[in-house]
Amino acid sequence: MPLLFFPARAEVLPEPLGLVLVLASWNFPISLALDPVIGAISAGNTVVLKPSELSPASSSFLANTIPRYLDSAALKVIEGGHDAAEQLLQQKWDKIFFTGSSRVGRIIMAAAANHLTPVTLELGGKCPTILDSLSISDLEVAIKRIVGGKWGLCSGQACIGIDYVLVEEKFASILVELLKKCIKAFFGDSMPNLKNLCRIVSKSHFDRVSNLLGDPRVAASIVHGGSWDEQNLMIEPTILLDPPLDADIMSEEIFGPLLPIITLNKIEESIEFINLRPKPLAIYAFTKNERFKKKLLSETSSGSITFNDAVVQFVADSLPFGGVGQSGFGRYHGKYSFDTFSHEKAVLQRSFYLELEPRYPPWNDFKLDFIKLAYKFDYLGLLLLLSGLRRIFKRSN
Repeated sequence: MPLLFFPARAEVLPEPLGLVLVLASWNFPISLALDPVIGAISAGNTVVLKPSELSPASSSFLANTIPRYLDSAALKVIEGGHDAAEQLLQQKWDKIFFTGSSRVGRIIMAAAANHLTPVTLELGGKCPTILDSLSISDLEVAIKRIVGGKWGLCSGQACIGIDYVLVEEKFASILVELLKKCIKAFFGDSMPNLKNLCRIVSKSHFDRVSNLLGDPRVAASIVHGGSWDEQNLMIEPTILLDPPLDADIMSEEIFGPLLPIITLNKIEESIEFINLRPKPLAIYAFTKNERFKKKLLSETSSGSITFNDAVVQFVADSLPFGGVGQSGFGRYHGKYSFDTFSHEKAVLQRSFYLELEPRYPPWNDFKLDFIKLAYKFDYLGLLLLLSGLRRIFKRSN
């Protein structure tokens, strides 16, 4: 505290925001529902949770299980589809927390604006992976982490999943071959033999992803996979080499098992490539070049950046998780969840002693000088003013 306030005491007191609405996503229907709920409850709020209708089994589980163990006056679960969500958004909330697409995020934000309700939007975007030149042993590790970060997470249906890979042209062929080898080991080598891979969540999402391959120019860039089973909503892990940059697959978030590889002359060009597009939720860079790492940190903007791994930042509770720009705003996880659902109230307590009369009118030169020096925290000047020496110095000058 400034000495001018002495004697005084200051603190920041977190207090609950009030009634919170949590709109959860379908791709991780338990964790993406409970993670923000835990933060909101720990901060002292009451919560209404709306699970996604696209994961009905998980939604039913949460609706039936939570009331058995938690006070329904503090936490309620409301199931339903778009109609239920629209009715909820018409109500007044003290905070709305949403995980999902940018399109729906705009709807959430517009509804929240009617009541000036603060929102946290956990959206997505096209998360790039940058693959620099590495030794064979390091490259093999990187390939496994790229395959796991792309297809291991709900078959690519994850906001933090890898969307595309940037690599120097001279390394593209070996990258494709190593990816094929790893895909075969992890998931099988053909559509009938696929294993360890989940289906696409719904027919509409299946159609959206498969339609990305409908462009003949995109189909011509397929170097692995490209098959699908519409009846079972399965799409084979698919690799595309240099699809057209103006195609939908390179302008929309893929959110599926399709992996474009974009070749560059120099890996440093990846910075410009990323900066020409909306800010991503995450950047993954596989490199041992410390100078390149510093350039990525200082010259790109993203919700997070992870070096030499992918998606694992999500489970690090000591790090905030959230986007920037079109990938969302606000953050949570660990202590950051508590902060997200709290208002930090500034508290100042003062004594009745040592009253500063220059703060009150009627004004004169002495009081105005005092106020000017006080705003500058010029304690030496204040001492000189109070002792009368400042006036003497002014005369001598």
